[in-house]
Amino acid sequence: MTEVAGAKELSKEELLDAYRTMRTIRDFEERLHEEFATGEIPGFVHLYAGEEAIAAGFMAHLDEDDYIASTHRGHGHAIAKGCDPKAMMFEIYGKQDGLCHGKGGSMHIADLDKGMLGANGIVGGGPPLVCGVGLSARTRGTNQVAVSFTGDGGANQGTVFESLNLASAWDLPCIFVIENNGYAEATAQAFSSKGIDIAKRADGFSMPGVVVDGHDFFAVYEAAGEAIRRAREGGGPSMIECKVNRYFGHFEGDAQTYRAANEVEEVRKEKDCLMLFRRRVTSAGLVKESELDQIDEEVKNYIDECVREAKAAPEPTPEHLVTDVYASY
Repeated sequence: MTEVAGAKELSKEELLDAYRTMRTIRDFEERLHEEFATGEIPGFVHLYAGEEAIAAGFMAHLDEDDYIASTHRGHGHAIAKGCDPKAMMFEIYGKQDGLCHGKGGSMHIADLDKGMLGANGIVGGGPPLVCGVGLSARTRGTNQVAVSFTGDGGANQGTVFESLNLASAWDLPCIFVIENNGYAEATAQAFSSKGIDIAKRADGFSMPGVVVDGHDFFAVYEAAGEAIRRAREGGGPSMIECKVNRYFGHFEGDAQTYRAANEVEEVRKEKDCLMLFRRRVTSAGLVKESELDQIDEEVKNYIDECVREAKAAPEPTPEHLVTDVYASY
Protein backbone atom coordinates (compact mmCIF):
# COMPACT_ATOMS: atom_id res chain seq x y z
CA MET A 1 0.00 0.00 0.00
CA THR A 2 1.34 3.46 -0.94
CA GLU A 3 1.54 6.22 1.67
CA VAL A 4 -0.13 9.47 0.62
CA ALA A 5 1.21 12.53 2.43
CA GLY A 6 -1.60 14.51 4.02
CA ALA A 7 -4.26 11.90 3.31
CA LYS A 8 -4.40 10.41 6.80
CA GLU A 9 -6.10 13.46 8.27
CA LEU A 10 -8.86 13.25 5.66
CA SER A 11 -11.72 10.80 6.02
CA LYS A 12 -12.89 8.76 3.07
CA GLU A 13 -15.92 11.02 2.78
CA GLU A 14 -13.68 14.09 2.66
CA LEU A 15 -11.51 12.51 -0.03
CA LEU A 16 -14.58 11.76 -2.12
CA ASP A 17 -15.86 15.31 -1.58
CA ALA A 18 -12.52 16.73 -2.74
CA TYR A 19 -12.58 14.60 -5.87
CA ARG A 20 -16.20 15.56 -6.58
CA THR A 21 -15.29 19.24 -6.27
CA MET A 22 -12.38 18.90 -8.69
CA ARG A 23 -14.40 16.78 -11.13
CA THR A 24 -17.30 19.25 -11.05
CA ILE A 25 -14.97 22.16 -11.84
CA ARG A 26 -13.28 20.21 -14.63
CA ASP A 27 -16.50 19.09 -16.30
CA PHE A 28 -18.08 22.52 -15.86
CA GLU A 29 -15.12 24.19 -17.58
CA GLU A 30 -14.61 21.66 -20.34
CA ARG A 31 -18.32 21.80 -21.18
CA LEU A 32 -18.15 25.60 -21.30
CA HIS A 33 -15.19 25.28 -23.67
CA GLU A 34 -17.45 23.34 -26.03
CA GLU A 35 -20.52 25.51 -25.58
CA PHE A 36 -18.72 28.84 -26.01
CA ALA A 37 -17.74 27.77 -29.52
CA THR A 38 -21.43 27.70 -30.49
CA GLY A 39 -21.72 31.48 -30.02
CA GLU A 40 -24.60 31.19 -27.54
CA ILE A 41 -22.68 32.49 -24.52
CA PRO A 42 -22.28 36.29 -24.28
CA GLY A 43 -19.12 38.05 -23.16
CA PHE A 44 -15.69 36.72 -22.27
CA VAL A 45 -15.04 33.38 -20.58
CA HIS A 46 -11.80 32.43 -18.80
CA LEU A 47 -11.51 28.77 -17.81
CA TYR A 48 -9.95 27.26 -14.69
CA ALA A 49 -9.34 23.73 -16.04
CA GLY A 50 -6.01 22.37 -14.81
CA GLU A 51 -6.01 24.39 -11.59
CA GLU A 52 -8.76 22.51 -9.72
CA ALA A 53 -6.55 21.21 -6.90
CA ILE A 54 -5.91 24.75 -5.68
CA ALA A 55 -9.55 25.72 -5.24
CA ALA A 56 -10.44 22.35 -3.72
CA GLY A 57 -7.43 22.31 -1.40
CA PHE A 58 -8.10 25.75 0.05
CA MET A 59 -11.87 25.61 0.29
CA ALA A 60 -11.71 22.29 2.17
CA HIS A 61 -10.51 24.32 5.18
CA LEU A 62 -12.97 27.21 4.93
CA ASP A 63 -16.29 27.62 6.69
CA GLU A 64 -19.36 29.14 5.08
CA ASP A 65 -18.79 32.44 6.90
CA ASP A 66 -15.21 32.73 5.66
CA TYR A 67 -14.73 34.87 2.55
CA ILE A 68 -12.84 34.61 -0.71
CA ALA A 69 -12.09 37.11 -3.47
CA SER A 70 -11.49 35.70 -6.92
CA THR A 71 -10.22 36.69 -10.36
CA HIS A 72 -11.55 36.80 -13.90
CA ARG A 73 -10.81 33.02 -13.87
CA GLY A 74 -13.24 32.45 -11.04
CA HIS A 75 -15.56 29.52 -11.81
CA GLY A 76 -13.42 27.02 -9.91
CA HIS A 77 -13.23 29.17 -6.79
CA ALA A 78 -16.99 29.72 -6.84
CA ILE A 79 -17.85 26.04 -7.21
CA ALA A 80 -15.38 24.98 -4.50
CA LYS A 81 -16.76 27.65 -2.10
CA GLY A 82 -20.24 26.22 -2.46
CA CYS A 83 -21.89 28.35 -5.12
CA ASP A 84 -24.64 26.56 -7.05
CA PRO A 85 -23.19 25.35 -10.39
CA LYS A 86 -26.60 25.41 -12.03
CA ALA A 87 -27.22 29.03 -11.04
CA MET A 88 -23.68 29.77 -12.25
CA MET A 89 -24.42 28.21 -15.63
CA PHE A 90 -27.59 30.29 -15.87
CA GLU A 91 -25.52 33.37 -15.06
CA ILE A 92 -22.93 32.61 -17.73
CA TYR A 93 -25.74 32.27 -20.27
CA GLY A 94 -27.08 35.66 -19.11
CA LYS A 95 -30.37 34.32 -17.79
CA GLN A 96 -32.70 35.90 -15.23
CA ASP A 97 -32.37 32.99 -12.81
CA GLY A 98 -28.59 33.25 -12.77
CA LEU A 99 -26.67 33.76 -9.56
CA CYS A 100 -26.53 37.52 -10.30
CA HIS A 101 -29.68 37.58 -12.44
CA GLY A 102 -27.62 37.51 -15.62
CA LYS A 103 -25.92 40.83 -14.88
CA GLY A 104 -22.51 39.55 -13.82
CA GLY A 105 -21.72 36.94 -16.41
CA SER A 106 -18.66 34.74 -16.27
CA MET A 107 -16.24 37.37 -14.96
CA HIS A 108 -18.38 38.73 -12.12
CA ILE A 109 -20.11 35.76 -10.52
CA ALA A 110 -20.67 36.41 -6.82
CA ASP A 111 -22.62 34.92 -3.94
CA LEU A 112 -22.18 36.80 -0.68
CA ASP A 113 -24.27 34.22 1.19
CA LYS A 114 -21.56 31.67 0.42
CA GLY A 115 -18.70 34.04 1.21
CA MET A 116 -17.82 34.47 -2.46
CA LEU A 117 -17.11 38.18 -2.91
CA GLY A 118 -16.99 37.77 -6.64
CA ALA A 119 -14.95 36.91 -9.65
CA ASN A 120 -13.23 40.11 -10.64
CA GLY A 121 -12.38 41.65 -13.98
CA ILE A 122 -9.99 44.06 -12.24
CA VAL A 123 -6.52 42.51 -12.22
CA GLY A 124 -5.26 42.50 -8.63
CA GLY A 125 -8.68 43.57 -7.38
CA GLY A 126 -9.15 40.78 -4.84
CA PRO A 127 -6.44 41.44 -2.20
CA PRO A 128 -7.84 44.82 -1.09
CA LEU A 129 -11.26 43.21 -0.63
CA VAL A 130 -9.96 40.52 1.71
CA CYS A 131 -8.13 43.14 3.75
CA GLY A 132 -11.54 44.67 4.41
CA VAL A 133 -12.93 41.31 5.48
CA GLY A 134 -9.89 40.69 7.66
CA LEU A 135 -10.26 44.06 9.38
CA SER A 136 -13.96 43.39 9.96
CA ALA A 137 -13.23 39.97 11.48
CA ARG A 138 -10.52 41.36 13.74
CA THR A 139 -12.67 44.31 14.84
CA ARG A 140 -15.68 42.10 15.63
CA GLY A 141 -13.56 39.45 17.31
CA THR A 142 -14.61 36.55 15.08
CA ASN A 143 -12.30 33.79 13.87
CA GLN A 144 -13.19 34.31 10.21
CA VAL A 145 -10.46 34.32 7.60
CA ALA A 146 -10.33 35.78 4.10
CA VAL A 147 -8.52 34.34 1.09
CA SER A 148 -7.69 36.16 -2.13
CA PHE A 149 -6.68 34.46 -5.37
CA THR A 150 -4.45 36.33 -7.80
CA GLY A 151 -2.60 35.27 -10.95
CA ASP A 152 1.11 35.66 -11.57
CA GLY A 153 0.41 38.70 -13.74
CA GLY A 154 -1.84 40.26 -11.12
CA ALA A 155 0.87 39.71 -8.51
CA ASN A 156 2.76 42.64 -10.07
CA GLN A 157 -0.05 45.11 -9.45
CA GLY A 158 0.39 47.84 -6.86
CA THR A 159 -2.89 46.91 -5.20
CA VAL A 160 -1.38 43.55 -4.26
CA PHE A 161 1.70 45.08 -2.65
CA GLU A 162 -0.40 47.61 -0.76
CA SER A 163 -2.66 44.83 0.50
CA LEU A 164 0.28 42.71 1.65
CA ASN A 165 1.66 45.67 3.55
CA LEU A 166 -1.67 46.57 5.15
CA ALA A 167 -2.45 42.98 6.17
CA SER A 168 0.98 42.60 7.72
CA ALA A 169 0.97 45.95 9.53
CA TRP A 170 -2.45 45.22 11.04
CA ASP A 171 -2.00 41.43 11.52
CA LEU A 172 -5.11 40.68 9.49
CA PRO A 173 -6.39 37.10 9.08
CA CYS A 174 -5.78 37.06 5.31
CA ILE A 175 -4.19 34.51 3.01
CA PHE A 176 -2.91 35.72 -0.34
CA VAL A 177 -2.84 32.93 -2.92
CA ILE A 178 -0.87 33.39 -6.12
CA GLU A 179 -2.00 30.99 -8.84
CA ASN A 180 1.12 31.01 -11.00
CA ASN A 181 0.11 29.31 -14.23
CA GLY A 182 3.15 30.68 -16.05
CA TYR A 183 1.41 33.23 -18.25
CA ALA A 184 -0.06 36.68 -17.67
CA GLU A 185 -2.41 36.61 -20.64
CA ALA A 186 0.21 35.82 -23.33
CA THR A 187 3.28 36.98 -21.42
CA ALA A 188 5.44 34.31 -19.82
CA GLN A 189 6.27 34.98 -16.20
CA ALA A 190 9.99 34.60 -16.91
CA PHE A 191 9.72 37.54 -19.34
CA SER A 192 7.89 39.92 -16.99
CA SER A 193 9.54 39.04 -13.67
CA LYS A 194 13.03 38.07 -12.56
CA GLY A 195 13.20 34.32 -12.21
CA ILE A 196 12.48 33.94 -8.51
CA ASP A 197 9.49 32.56 -6.65
CA ILE A 198 6.75 35.15 -6.22
CA ALA A 199 6.28 33.85 -2.67
CA LYS A 200 9.69 35.25 -1.73
CA ARG A 201 8.14 38.71 -1.89
CA ALA A 202 6.39 37.84 1.36
CA ASP A 203 9.72 38.30 3.16
CA GLY A 204 9.48 42.02 2.51
CA PHE A 205 6.22 42.16 4.42
CA SER A 206 7.25 40.00 7.40
CA MET A 207 4.85 37.19 6.55
CA PRO A 208 5.42 33.54 5.65
CA GLY A 209 5.73 32.78 1.94
CA VAL A 210 5.34 29.21 0.72
CA VAL A 211 5.62 27.61 -2.73
CA VAL A 212 3.60 24.47 -3.48
CA ASP A 213 2.85 22.29 -6.49
CA GLY A 214 -0.58 23.45 -7.58
CA HIS A 215 -1.21 20.15 -9.36
CA ASP A 216 -1.00 18.27 -6.06
CA PHE A 217 -4.20 18.48 -4.02
CA PHE A 218 -2.50 17.15 -0.88
CA ALA A 219 0.36 19.64 -1.06
CA VAL A 220 -2.10 22.51 -1.46
CA TYR A 221 -4.34 21.14 1.28
CA GLU A 222 -1.46 20.94 3.75
CA ALA A 223 -0.10 24.43 3.02
CA ALA A 224 -3.58 25.96 3.05
CA GLY A 225 -4.44 24.29 6.35
CA GLU A 226 -1.36 25.68 8.09
CA ALA A 227 -1.89 29.23 6.79
CA ILE A 228 -5.60 29.26 7.59
CA ARG A 229 -5.04 27.82 11.10
CA ARG A 230 -2.39 30.45 11.75
CA ALA A 231 -4.68 33.26 10.59
CA ARG A 232 -7.59 32.03 12.72
CA GLU A 233 -5.37 31.94 15.79
CA GLY A 234 -4.24 35.53 15.34
CA GLY A 235 -0.93 34.79 13.62
CA GLY A 236 -1.56 37.20 10.76
CA PRO A 237 -1.37 36.87 6.99
CA SER A 238 0.49 34.47 4.71
CA MET A 239 1.27 34.19 1.01
CA ILE A 240 1.10 30.87 -0.84
CA GLU A 241 2.29 30.55 -4.42
CA CYS A 242 0.81 27.59 -6.29
CA LYS A 243 2.74 26.70 -9.43
CA VAL A 244 0.29 25.21 -11.90
CA ASN A 245 -0.82 25.13 -15.56
CA ARG A 246 -4.03 26.17 -17.25
CA TYR A 247 -5.25 23.93 -20.04
CA PHE A 248 -7.08 26.50 -22.13
CA GLY A 249 -6.16 29.96 -23.34
CA HIS A 250 -6.22 33.14 -21.32
CA PHE A 251 -9.76 33.55 -22.67
CA GLU A 252 -11.91 31.41 -24.91
CA GLY A 253 -10.74 32.13 -28.46
CA ASP A 254 -7.09 32.56 -27.46
CA ALA A 255 -5.05 30.51 -29.95
CA GLN A 256 -2.18 30.14 -27.42
CA THR A 257 0.50 30.62 -30.07
CA TYR A 258 2.83 31.74 -27.27
CA ARG A 259 2.94 28.21 -25.80
CA ALA A 260 5.34 25.47 -26.86
CA ALA A 261 4.09 22.68 -29.09
CA ASN A 262 2.47 19.89 -27.05
CA GLU A 263 2.97 21.85 -23.81
CA VAL A 264 -0.60 21.34 -22.59
CA GLU A 265 -0.71 17.73 -23.76
CA GLU A 266 2.39 16.93 -21.71
CA VAL A 267 0.96 18.57 -18.61
CA ARG A 268 -2.31 16.66 -18.98
CA LYS A 269 -0.36 13.44 -19.34
CA GLU A 270 2.12 13.94 -16.48
CA LYS A 271 0.65 16.43 -13.98
CA ASP A 272 -3.13 16.42 -14.22
CA CYS A 273 -4.48 16.98 -10.71
CA LEU A 274 -7.43 14.62 -11.10
CA MET A 275 -5.21 11.86 -12.45
CA LEU A 276 -2.68 12.31 -9.63
CA PHE A 277 -5.40 12.35 -6.96
CA ARG A 278 -7.08 9.25 -8.36
CA ARG A 279 -3.80 7.36 -8.64
CA ARG A 280 -2.72 8.18 -5.11
CA VAL A 281 -5.92 7.44 -3.22
CA THR A 282 -6.65 4.21 -5.09
CA SER A 283 -3.11 2.86 -4.88
CA ALA A 284 -3.16 3.54 -1.13
CA GLY A 285 -6.46 1.69 -0.76
CA LEU A 286 -8.22 4.78 0.56
CA VAL A 287 -10.88 4.90 -2.15
CA LYS A 288 -12.06 2.42 -4.77
CA GLU A 289 -11.83 3.14 -8.49
CA SER A 290 -15.53 2.32 -8.81
CA GLU A 291 -16.42 5.04 -6.30
CA LEU A 292 -14.56 7.65 -8.31
CA ASP A 293 -16.11 6.33 -11.53
CA GLN A 294 -19.54 6.79 -10.00
CA ILE A 295 -18.74 10.42 -9.16
CA ASP A 296 -17.56 10.94 -12.75
CA GLU A 297 -20.87 9.67 -14.09
CA GLU A 298 -22.98 11.67 -11.63
CA VAL A 299 -21.12 14.90 -12.34
CA LYS A 300 -21.32 14.42 -16.11
CA ASN A 301 -25.09 13.97 -15.92
CA TYR A 302 -25.43 16.99 -13.62
CA ILE A 303 -23.45 19.28 -15.92
CA ASP A 304 -25.56 18.09 -18.87
CA GLU A 305 -28.62 19.08 -16.85
CA CYS A 306 -27.13 22.48 -15.99
CA VAL A 307 -26.47 23.31 -19.64
CA ARG A 308 -29.82 22.00 -20.85
CA GLU A 309 -31.78 24.03 -18.31
CA ALA A 310 -29.64 27.15 -18.80
CA LYS A 311 -30.34 27.17 -22.52
CA ALA A 312 -34.08 26.85 -21.89
CA ALA A 313 -34.24 29.38 -19.05
CA PRO A 314 -35.94 32.77 -19.54
CA GLU A 315 -34.00 35.87 -20.52
CA PRO A 316 -34.19 38.99 -18.32
CA THR A 317 -36.99 41.34 -19.33
CA PRO A 318 -36.53 45.09 -19.97
CA GLU A 319 -37.95 46.00 -16.56
CA HIS A 320 -35.07 44.15 -14.91
CA LEU A 321 -32.59 46.56 -16.49
CA VAL A 322 -32.62 49.07 -13.63
CA THR A 323 -32.98 46.62 -10.74
CA ASP A 324 -29.91 46.02 -8.53
CA VAL A 325 -28.41 49.28 -9.78
CA TYR A 326 -29.00 51.58 -6.83
CA ALA A 327 -28.88 50.66 -3.16
CA SER A 328 -31.97 51.38 -1.05
CA TYR A 329 -31.68 51.94 2.68
